[in-house]
Formats: sequence, structure tokens, C-alpha cells
Amino acid sequence: MPRPVRLLFLLVGLITLTSACSAADTPAAAPYIEGKEYVTLPAPHRRYSDEGKVEVVEVFSYGCIHCAHFAPIAERLRHALPKGVVFKLVPAPFSEEWVPYARAYYAARRLGVLEQTHLALFAEKFEQHYPIGTLDELADFYARHGVDRATFLRIANSDEVTAQIKRDFELIQHWQVDSTPTIVVDGKYRSAQVRTLDQLAALAQWLAQRELAGH
Repeated sequence: MPRPVRLLFLLVGLITLTSACSAADTPAAAPYIEGKEYVTLPAPHRRYSDEGKVEVVEVFSYGCIHCAHFAPIAERLRHALPKGVVFKLVPAPFSEEWVPYARAYYAARRLGVLEQTHLALFAEKFEQHYPIGTLDELADFYARHGVDRATFLRIANSDEVTAQIKRDFELIQHWQVDSTPTIVVDGKYRSAQVRTLDQLAALAQWLAQRELAGH
């Protein structure tokens, strides 16, 4: 091979190697942008619980159709979160119409039936179009799922549940949540302008893994 040609190939190889090294040394861009898909909440950061694990909280309501659509996605997210991360639900009492749903959530949790009724309530309300809005109608729903109606109403109307809803609302305001479903990670990060519900779940997973790596 003539000398000028060999020199040309050598130069091309050096340029290619340099480019490859530069690409390897450059960190990958974050898939989500702060101020767009999520925001960092102002200090002091307040978590929902003191378990010590990274927490992913979904602020939701049984009265929200978008939450109904997100519910099965959130369920898959809950099972896909890494060890050291916990998923929690917080019902949003944004209106008088939504307060019964918050009462129902805590009554179901207290009665140990949340696991088998969470998705079913969304399905009966939004897919099967049962009239489920008042606390009496919610009591009928849980009775269909084997819960004693009187016991459900007693717990749902208890002072303990009322106090919990008040604490929830104060925390939701602190997180600056004004719509559902919204994800809050470790009391530090809140979802913002996501395009799809699948992206909301992916964002939650990414924020949780990033927070877990920093622990």
C-alpha cells in the first residue's frame, strides 16, 4: 500500500478511536427533565411514613377516572420497584364528593380487604357503572365483597379516619399536589407534565432508583 494511503487510514483510525473514547466518557443524558416531567419540592422535605425505605406515593382518588386507568399500571409498578423501595397510596380529599372515597380507602385498609377491593372498586364504578359515590353506596360495594356493612360504616366514620384524612390533606398541600394521579418520591420529587400514564410509572421508577442510589 502506498505510504499516503497508509497514512490516511491511520488518521481515520485515530479519529474514530478518539470519538469513541469521547462518547464513552460523556454521561448519558437524564431521560426526564427537572421542571418539566418532575419538580424538586422545596425543603423541608416531608415523607408520608418513617419506615426508612425510599417511598413512592401515589396521590389518588376512587372518584378519578384517570386514577382508574392508572391503577393496573401502578400495580405493576408496585411489584417492579427494587428492594428498599416501598409503594404507598394516599387518597386525596380534594372535594366533599371525594371525602367518602378517602374514608372508604382507610376503612378497607383497616379491615384488611384493600388488596382484593382496590382494583375492583375502580372497575365497578367506571367500567360496570355502578352508582358508587356516597358512603352508603360504598358500603354496598364492600358488602358485595364480603365486608360487614355496619362495621365498614363505623370505621369509615370514625374520629381516627377523620384525623387521618386531615393529616393527608395537609401533607398533599405541602407537596403542592393539585391533581390526580400524582407521584411523590420520598417527599422530595413530584411528578409534573408527563405525557402518558406509562411515562408516569417509568418516571416513578427512575426517581426511586436514583433516590435509592443516593441512600
